[in-house]
Amino acid sequence: MKFKFRKKLSPLFISMMLIAAIAFIATGCNYTLNSSANADSDAAESTNFNADSDAETSTAASANTGAESDITILGEGSTSFLFTVTDADGTSTQFQIHTDKTTVGDALLELGLIAGDDSEYGLYVKTVNGITADYDTDGKYWAFYVNGEYATTGVDATPVKADSNYLFKVEG
Repeated sequence: MKFKFRKKLSPLFISMMLIAAIAFIATGCNYTLNSSANADSDAAESTNFNADSDAETSTAASANTGAESDITILGEGSTSFLFTVTDADGTSTQFQIHTDKTTVGDALLELGLIAGDDSEYGLYVKTVNGITADYDTDGKYWAFYVNGEYATTGVDATPVKADSNYLFKVEG
């Protein structure tokens, strides 16, 4: 009699264990996805920059498993734009800039991402993200692009537009 009872409960017990395992796995996966999304939004909200101190940066994709490219978030402000730096080797670094400045040049100068010399034509950018390209010494220069097009104005005369893409690329 005991043997028949066990025989009838075994498939039921195994089925319940499988259902419990599937529910546990599904709940675990859902938690991971939500944690990753929350970490991304928390990183974006908690980023803070003070010109008198070091920049605190966060990487939007650091909580992910590489599904997104790494974008460093810098600054505070109501307007945001994408800023890309492409060095002479073709390596690109992306930043999401948050600012209340009116020109791209002012926003990038405030964050310490660009440096250069003032000239009669505006700011002559020689250093971007710590990388120097000086036409007078190495024949290379920083080309400035707005939304994929070569800029028609200098960085210090280009107005900040929300969700625009700005790029500095070594050329020459």
